[in-house]
Amino acid sequence: MYKLKLSKEEMKQYGYQVIDTIVEHFDTENYKKPVAMASRAEMDTLFNMEAPEQPTNYQEVLDFVTSKVLPNSNIVTHPKSYSFVPGPSNYVSVMADTLATGFNIFSGGWAASPAAAQLEIVTMNWLLKLFKFPTKKGGGIFTSGGSMANLTALVAARRQCCGDDFSNAIIYMSDQAHSSNVKAIRVLGFKKEQVRIIPTDIEFKMAINKLKNAIAKDRLEGFQPFCIIASAGTTNTGTVDPLNDIAKICREEKLWFHVDGAYGGAAILSKKGSQQLKGIEKADSLAIDPHKWLYQPYEMGCLLVRNHKWLSQTFTEKPEYLRDIEGNTSEINFYDHGIQLTRRFRALKFYMSMKTFGLNAFKKAITYNIDLAEKVEKKLRQSPKWEVISPATLAILNFRYNPIGKSFSEKELDTMNQEISKRVVASREALLVTTILQNQVVLRMCLINPRTTIKDVQETIKLCEDFASEIIDK
Repeated sequence: MYKLKLSKEEMKQYGYQVIDTIVEHFDTENYKKPVAMASRAEMDTLFNMEAPEQPTNYQEVLDFVTSKVLPNSNIVTHPKSYSFVPGPSNYVSVMADTLATGFNIFSGGWAASPAAAQLEIVTMNWLLKLFKFPTKKGGGIFTSGGSMANLTALVAARRQCCGDDFSNAIIYMSDQAHSSNVKAIRVLGFKKEQVRIIPTDIEFKMAINKLKNAIAKDRLEGFQPFCIIASAGTTNTGTVDPLNDIAKICREEKLWFHVDGAYGGAAILSKKGSQQLKGIEKADSLAIDPHKWLYQPYEMGCLLVRNHKWLSQTFTEKPEYLRDIEGNTSEINFYDHGIQLTRRFRALKFYMSMKTFGLNAFKKAITYNIDLAEKVEKKLRQSPKWEVISPATLAILNFRYNPIGKSFSEKELDTMNQEISKRVVASREALLVTTILQNQVVLRMCLINPRTTIKDVQETIKLCEDFASEIIDK
């Protein structure tokens, strides 16, 4: 056993069982509860143990995982998983990840795997073309997710715009920007005082006049404005900042234009989405998240840049132990384009799923999601029980229970909608949680799963209404 090997027959039997388990999950997830609930004490009781000195039969270990570990995790691919940003995934990409992991392919440098590097170049070019970035000069890198894509972009922006001294540099973003940007800024050593949070307008878009005023004030006070972070689909509402206007400001003020499209960028594949995302092609850097709305399994984020040299100039290091594997300049070493040296082969799942299903299938899926959210909004507006707080935007919808003919204070409405969410989650029938908009507690639906139906949503709304009646009667 010290060689950490199973026999060929054991490996086959083990592998077949794992694949059967995954296939069964994909086939039956609609009939499962999407929500897992357990306390720390319950999990301690199940899992706490010392590291075992002696081996355990592999079948026993697998049975334990399938019976205790997997059922105690939310099913983010479930049609009634509406909260945060679901991860719909797809089976082909899951199998691609299995291959990449099984062969343990190192995707950091060309010499270790020319095929892995080439497929990342190919798929990156697909994405550059989709977003109308320059394909000859442009470049990018697959990351673990949107957080790392945003961090990588801001490292490059700081290097290109500020050099080694960024003590006077100022970054601008809206009050709806994703928290990963705030975390990235903190990680990079910027002080709180170097970040300007620009208020949003009634549609939750960055207020352009307030942005201009903030930049002008900072210049007058001797600061160095250097970067604006715009959102292409905020997590709260799906709202897209006025990208063309912000691009113009960046051009005139000579600022780096970063677009966080981790949530909404993929909407470029639909006609309605591409209209809302006009101006995204003018960004210096763009973060997108294929493991969200491009239906890939975790982990897969992506950063695109207008000039690939911005990445290599920022991240290239030449340690002695790598000197023998440096190829020519066309043989890209992706460890020179980002933070990670050791990288898994993320491009394979995107490549295989896109080749298997075709780009048109992805376009239809994203269009379906946007249309579904608009249908749900229409039905809510036709009901005397619901109030739409933020309309369907890039498949995100915010609403609250506020029945006509009843008189509730704002505090009572907040408490009631919070309680509706609590009871829905406790029922485990759907994952539907709240957010805060306009100082109101609202229910938020993110409908990016192409397997979610209008029937699924109607059943969830009915469940909410039943719980609301119980709360009111009580």
